[in-house]
Amino acid sequence: MIDHIGIPVSDYPRSKAFYEQVLAAIGVSLVMEVTPEQTDDGSWAAGFGRDQKPDFWIGNDPRGVAAHTHVAFTVDNRSQVDAFHAAGIVAGGTDNGAPGLRPHYHPHYYGGFIIDPDGHNIEAVCHRPE
Repeated sequence: MIDHIGIPVSDYPRSKAFYEQVLAAIGVSLVMEVTPEQTDDGSWAAGFGRDQKPDFWIGNDPRGVAAHTHVAFTVDNRSQVDAFHAAGIVAGGTDNGAPGLRPHYHPHYYGGFIIDPDGHNIEAVCHRPE
C-alpha cells in the first residue's frame, strides 16, 4: 500500500551514516541521493531500498525535526531482526525494545526497536513463525 516514506533528520551526514550501517543488516542500501541543487528547498535527501528502488527516505528538512516517527521494516527472518537491532546499537542508536516476540500483536510477531539519532523509533519485524 505504501510506496515510500520519508522522515526529517537534524544532522544529515550523521543520519545517513547511521542508516547505511543499520539498514545494511537487513539487506537495504543507499540507492539514490538528491543534492541541494536538485531540491526546491536546498536540502539533501537519501533514499534507501532494494533493487534500486528507494522506499525509505531521510532528509535535512529546513523546517526541522518537529515530531518523532515510527517506521517498521519487514524482514524475512528473526535473525535479520536481531542483526538490525545489533547494528542499530553499534551505529549509535538507543535500544527501545530488544528483539523478541510481541504476542499481543499476533503469535508470530518478532520485532526489535531502536531510537535513531533524532528520536525516531525504527523497527525490524518478522511475521513468520520460526
